[in-house]
Amino acid sequence: MSGKPKLHYFNGRGRMEPIRWLLAAAGVEFEESYLEKKDDLTKLRKDGSLLFQQVPMVEIDGMKMVQTRAILNYIATKYNLYGKDLKERALIDMYVEGIFDLNELFIYYDIQPADKKEQHFVNMMDKATNRYFPAFEKVLKDHGQDFLVGNQLSRADVQLLEIILMAEEFKPDILAKFPLLQSFKARISNIPTIKKYLQPGSQRKPPIRPEDIPKLRAIFH
Repeated sequence: MSGKPKLHYFNGRGRMEPIRWLLAAAGVEFEESYLEKKDDLTKLRKDGSLLFQQVPMVEIDGMKMVQTRAILNYIATKYNLYGKDLKERALIDMYVEGIFDLNELFIYYDIQPADKKEQHFVNMMDKATNRYFPAFEKVLKDHGQDFLVGNQLSRADVQLLEIILMAEEFKPDILAKFPLLQSFKARISNIPTIKKYLQPGSQRKPPIRPEDIPKLRAIFH
């Protein structure tokens, strides 16, 4: 297991997308092996590739890594996207955990029953506009730098941009009251590796479609 990292997941965002984003931001080329049917997942489970019987799984540096946060921690450390000292890393962890909480709301929106979707959407948008985005607007204001932590790109910046773009898919003007996040979005989007990832034809995945849900249920249930 050498060469490019190899990502094992379905052909969609889910919990692998932050991993794709971070590798892309680091300028690391990667390969993907998609789960197309339940047998593909069963095979990985039976051959011992999945420590906890779950994906995402990433083959990297001779390891078969599972658990999204562990994978992201490793990539961020390896490619110098994890701050310069313990305090910076603590801030990055804190910000990223908030981003994960909001990301979970977005992930679960797609699988809500029809009668609960509107309520979930309202809650999701409320949390984004009244809890999470105001917090990050304040971080940027208080820190006064181009980045969330220190004076260089970190995984927190990458993951915040990812969640901003996801939120804008639901509500294009969601940053209307957050001028610092608007300029942050423009700035981070223009970093060459990230700009490349945002171009058509990259390995970035589109939003999940309603017709994809039955296929995913067939793989995972």
